[in-house]
This record gives sequence, C-alpha cells and structure tokens, in this order.
Amino acid sequence: MLKDILSISGYGGLFKYISQGRAGIIVESLEDKKRMNASASAKVSALEDIAIFTDTEDLPLKDVFKAISDKENGGETIGHKSSADQLKAYFAEVIPNYDRERVYVSDIKKVVNWYNILHKFEMLDFSEKEEPEKVEAKAENDKETKENPEKKAKPAAKKKPAGSTNAAKKKPANPADGKERSKN
Repeated sequence: MLKDILSISGYGGLFKYISQGRAGIIVESLEDKKRMNASASAKVSALEDIAIFTDTEDLPLKDVFKAISDKENGGETIGHKSSADQLKAYFAEVIPNYDRERVYVSDIKKVVNWYNILHKFEMLDFSEKEEPEKVEAKAENDKETKENPEKKAKPAAKKKPAGSTNAAKKKPANPADGKERSKN
C-alpha cells in the first residue's frame, strides 16, 4: 500500500516513485499527476518507513492509517487545517497511547493530510497479503539455514605464520656500516 508513496521535504502532498534518474529520482504528484525530479540531496521519506512514537513502541504509519479508517468507517477524517487542540484530541481518540512529548502537532497534521490524500485517490488497502515470491524465498532461506547451519556462518580469516612479514628486510644505508673495515 505505502511502498512507492513518498513525502518530499519542502513540497506539499504525496508523490509516487516512478524511476531512478541521473541526478535523483523521478516522482509523480498524486494530486496533479505532474512529474518532477527529486534531487539526491532532497529529504525523501517513504511512507512505509515512517512510524509514530507511542508509550511502548513505534507504530508503523500503515497501522495508524488503519486505526483512522476504522474510526471513520472507511471515510475521510477531519481536515489538517483544524485547530491544534482539535487535532490532538482526535489523534488521542485514534491512538490513545501516542507519545505526547515526541509527536508534535505538525506531525499529526501531516498524518491526517496524508490519510485524506490517500483516501481521496483510493490508495488505502489494508489487506494483509504478502507477495508470494517473498514468502517462498523466505521459506527456502529458513529451510536452508536449518538444514545447513554452518552455511550461514562465515569462514574464519586465515592467519599468517608468526614472524612472516610482507615488508622487505632492512639493509643498512651505507654498505660499509654493516662491515668491519680491515686494516692493511
């Protein structure tokens, strides 16, 4: 659901990842369908990587959106331009244990706005199906590890014998320094 949906710092709204470009990534705005290049120095965040702080653990954004959808029976939520007190009260209803010290009103505004955008474009899908390829690959990897546990461990680095060095032995700078002069 949130895999290719991005938020770019400095730009309003949400964007869909299109492809890798020469100087960054190419994205398309969900609202006006215009494509643009997001430079490599832009702060880009995938919605699937974002989580909300709670008193116990971080709650993934997908779960936050699911809680909002459940509260609103699949409908739109309050506007992101509501007052700070209204937004805090609403968020407390949706996620009662959110960390009130680390989750700011600006964060709540973003979450509410993103939810409404995704709802508008019918991009909220809360089905719990995993991609079949990933499930098969994961099962095979687990099976392989159980059958051959030593396969997972890396071999130890080879040790060099004591006293061997790669550096050439030092020779005296002056050949006469290493020899005793004979007296004639």
